[in-house]
Amino acid sequence: MPQLKRPAPYITTIPSASLPDIIFTLLIFFMVVTSFKQFDGLPVIVPEAKTTAKIEVGKRDIAYVWIDKRGQIVLDDQLYNEETVADLVPILYERRTANPKTVISLKADRDCRMKIVTDVQQQCRKAYALRINYTTRFKDQG
Repeated sequence: MPQLKRPAPYITTIPSASLPDIIFTLLIFFMVVTSFKQFDGLPVIVPEAKTTAKIEVGKRDIAYVWIDKRGQIVLDDQLYNEETVADLVPILYERRTANPKTVISLKADRDCRMKIVTDVQQQCRKAYALRINYTTRFKDQG
């Protein structure tokens, strides 16, 4: 009897020629859709208030100004102090002219000196940024 030749077993492989394209496409996709956590500000313990209200504006319309108990001021990831507080005027003015809906949200530590808060308020006034919000915690009446 003639001997039958068996066919060679099929070896299935995944084509790897387009693999780099797929990897770079996924990388670009995740780079576009991922939002990174922004600067959390200075370690600030905000004061308590008996009544509070939430501002009804978008995140893009809020400029956060942090003031800690050591007198450091942060706006747009830039650190200022009592001597350089006047440098806030051009930045606040530019933010307000670029977006007239801008609200300045002051997050001042409850132990910071009122002079620093007043200085920041005066700089906001010079920049015509008159919509100011003071961030507080709700004091429970219980």
